[in-house]
Amino acid sequence: MKLSFHGAARTVTGSKHLVTLANGRQVLLDCGLFQGLGHDTFDLNESFGFEPSSIDALVLSHAHIDHTGLIPRLVKGGFTGAIFCTPATKDLAEILLYDSAEIQTYEVEHINRRRAKNNLSPFEPLYTSEDVANAMNLFQTVDYDEWFIVTDGVEGHFSNAGHLIGSAAVSLKVTEGEMITRLLFSGDVGRYRSVLLQPPAEAPQADYIILESTYGNKHHDITFNTIETLKKWIKKTCVENGGQLVIPAFSVGRTQEVLYALNQLSLEKRLPDIPVFIDSPLSLKATQTIKKFTAQFNDRLQQVLTIDDDPFEFPGLRYIESVEDSRKLVEFKEPCIIISASGTADAGRVRHHINNAIADEKNAVLFAGYCGARSLGGQLLSGSREVEIFSDPCIVAAEIGQVQGLSAHGDCDDLCRFVGNQDADQVKGVFLVHGEYEVQQAFAARLELKGFKNVVIPEHHQELDLTDDTHSKANAA
Repeated sequence: MKLSFHGAARTVTGSKHLVTLANGRQVLLDCGLFQGLGHDTFDLNESFGFEPSSIDALVLSHAHIDHTGLIPRLVKGGFTGAIFCTPATKDLAEILLYDSAEIQTYEVEHINRRRAKNNLSPFEPLYTSEDVANAMNLFQTVDYDEWFIVTDGVEGHFSNAGHLIGSAAVSLKVTEGEMITRLLFSGDVGRYRSVLLQPPAEAPQADYIILESTYGNKHHDITFNTIETLKKWIKKTCVENGGQLVIPAFSVGRTQEVLYALNQLSLEKRLPDIPVFIDSPLSLKATQTIKKFTAQFNDRLQQVLTIDDDPFEFPGLRYIESVEDSRKLVEFKEPCIIISASGTADAGRVRHHINNAIADEKNAVLFAGYCGARSLGGQLLSGSREVEIFSDPCIVAAEIGQVQGLSAHGDCDDLCRFVGNQDADQVKGVFLVHGEYEVQQAFAARLELKGFKNVVIPEHHQELDLTDDTHSKANAA
């Protein structure tokens, strides 16, 4: 059996990991979109590094676009196999993928108008809504904790990863002749003290582990108070400065956490009387979908539901759906809170709001989670005083901040607790993905101290033969 890594290898997006059996069968784990990698992003999303038509099945860890966003392109390229995921992942992936197709079409049109002025050939979107529809026909859902047939010689299993509604750690049992190989792919590991969700569940014992490492060298501040932090930013920006607070937040997961915090302020009569706009049709659909899976909420939120039947709704909240209304919101000058996607500010309507806000020092942009260094969010958070938006240079005068406490990714302690359920003596190798290389090096050293052998940090498109023990020596961190 061989493993190859075609995304999220020494970077945090584009999750794609390919399992190839001796008989030629191939199973792909995730098919994510690269995001936030500057000018390299488009080229990385253009080519898979493998032939889509050769893949027998696709197994998804969760719905976030950096784990699902290239599925329609995979189907467009000739993939016809089954796509396995949990029921919530299918529902969320559908709305995310249609939104992604719409954003790509819109942004390519915007780019092509500029290219036409310079007599340059036009770009084409990676896929269209028609490609999304074709992809959705291939989805098959499986509940947590049920073994299922992925393809000949491969069984699959989902255990709750606690990262997002429907998120799963994927276990594969691969049978080749008399040999059985157990593989665990963590997907994204959630926090054991999540604001909304149940903690990650134990996964079946594995021989090899593909493990995310986004926060492999960091500890979340458990004393950090998200609600009080939001209150301070709202008071300073909207009340004292009379400005606008723009919050880039992913529509699925992060937006709901922000809404939950604002709802708590509203219930406590501490939310100022200013409008709160959610400028994303996707956020409305995602919130409605998430409400269907309340059984995955944690115990604290279950208690909240006994006194508040909608923890994501409060007076003053307005959803913006049409493009026309979104454009009107850009022209709105009164103090307000604008929550819009994407969370890294590399796509979507939020770029227009940031473009409109950052030149005025009375405004603020408050990021609600992780941003890669080369993303627009990463550039702003690094202190850049000039950034490029829609190919134009923009001076940064607005205050820039980040709410660290909202991260849905587990920190290094959470990750160690997740793999701590495994018997390290039975694990032959750990492959770190979905992280920056320097972070992964530090995390690899910590895992080795905990008894895990052969911790490897694969490179982009690298293939490892699991029948050859020398890979651990040649490619170890």
